[in-house]
Amino acid sequence: MFLMTSMMLVGKFIQPVHGLKKLSTPGACRHFWGWLNAVFNKVDYERIKAVGPDRAASEWLLRCGALVRFQGFDKWQQDYNGLPTGPLGKYKIQAIDATESCIMYTGFDYLDGLEHVAEIKLNKCIYIQDECLQRISETESLQKSLLRLMIMSCGNVTDKGIIALHKLTNLEYLFLSDLPGIREKETTVQILKKSMPSLELELDLE
Repeated sequence: MFLMTSMMLVGKFIQPVHGLKKLSTPGACRHFWGWLNAVFNKVDYERIKAVGPDRAASEWLLRCGALVRFQGFDKWQQDYNGLPTGPLGKYKIQAIDATESCIMYTGFDYLDGLEHVAEIKLNKCIYIQDECLQRISETESLQKSLLRLMIMSCGNVTDKGIIALHKLTNLEYLFLSDLPGIREKETTVQILKKSMPSLELELDLE
């Protein structure tokens, strides 16, 4: 309920806020957008119970600017208002593209219960940090389903977060690119290869 009310308020005032952006100080703008992104990531557990984990997670991801692709479909869903309707549980998330989205750790409880996610792309996600990768790795459903993971240009990710991925025992492909927080590349790679010997690891790191 809090989230839906906040969304209504945001929708009502977002245009005036855009008009005032030039008059606001940079600090005030950052504070507002930080607050708004936190609102978008607030987990609505009642909503998850009402519509199921896949629908609730789809709403969260699209609200934050990410894309989802459902099992059995080629099209990526990017319009929050265009999410398909149908019987509860009909549409299962198979892939997530979080490029330039505002997903953050506080929203990751939405990942619980997603049993068909085979691919996740995290690209230019300013809120993704080591704790997020650890949370993904410790999510039981993702340990079983996730096959491909791409992490690119996420400046808050360090060696610690990458090493934490070792619990994704079914992961087949991992792509790492433009991650300045990785300082011990050789050591991190060796740890991953030892714990995940069948993993195909592709690197584009300096």
